[in-house]
Amino acid sequence: MNVASRVRGRAGKFSNRSSVTAITHADKVFWPEEGYTKGDLAQFYELAFPKLRPYVQDHLLTMERCPDGMRGECFYQKEKPKGMPAGTPSKAIKHKKGHKTGITHYVAGGSLETQLAAVNLGCIAVHAMASSADAPRQPHWICFDLDPQSGEFRDAAQAGLRVKEALDGLRLVSFAKTSGSRGMHVFVPIRRGPDANDVLAFSRQFCERLAAAHPRELTVEHSIEARGGRVYLDPFRNAFGQTVVTPFSVRRRPKALVSTPLEWSEVTPKLDPANFNLGNFSERLRKADPWADFFRARQSINAAAKSLGKL
Repeated sequence: MNVASRVRGRAGKFSNRSSVTAITHADKVFWPEEGYTKGDLAQFYELAFPKLRPYVQDHLLTMERCPDGMRGECFYQKEKPKGMPAGTPSKAIKHKKGHKTGITHYVAGGSLETQLAAVNLGCIAVHAMASSADAPRQPHWICFDLDPQSGEFRDAAQAGLRVKEALDGLRLVSFAKTSGSRGMHVFVPIRRGPDANDVLAFSRQFCERLAAAHPRELTVEHSIEARGGRVYLDPFRNAFGQTVVTPFSVRRRPKALVSTPLEWSEVTPKLDPANFNLGNFSERLRKADPWADFFRARQSINAAAKSLGKL
């Protein structure tokens, strides 16, 4: 996106074929230091949406609403907001809290109109469940969230390579991306069928065994104090109802970083995730997509689950 072409005025219109979504206060600055506006964010998603779409198509979304931009207060909303366009698809999901049972109506993604309407409500990032509305307990992917306690991406990169090596040993194809912050996400596309609880059990056991094999580098400790300077392997993005930031999502971070799909050859300690941001990402979009084969690589985890003891 050419930031010089920012939307000016009180509203901008972004069209995709027959749909048109009005962006109110499009010139409102969301990133003060960089000067990026709400309109810039909408333009980014219009440009990136063809590549973002597969990860949100019929997937249930949680809204992270930041009406005043990066530095303002934000809140998470699972219930479909009243400000979404009429006809926005949603899915009612039952949930328990203590002894009470409730219902949440999640927005189902998949259209540019829905994405831009979310931006209009102040949503910067895209948070999606691994499952889709027609089978909410059957994930399409496993996500390993790598959080470096040092705050240094180089540690996340090294951990990512450890994860890939272990997954290779289980004959599972994996895909890497920046988290859009200081960490990394490693995704494994899977065939639908296993329940979310089984997928979580697999990912927990994988993380525990890998951390045990590399105790100086990796940890599964819940306590931040107990992690030391190690990279936290978080399997809990795979719990039912949890979400993860999708590929091609902008983050509420300085410089407006983008969660960027990577070639594994790019995953090195020298990689700087700040190089992928709202201001220059159009250059990345013109290149071949490292995740182009993601959904064609869906695989069973049955054999891998039986082989976890060999890690």
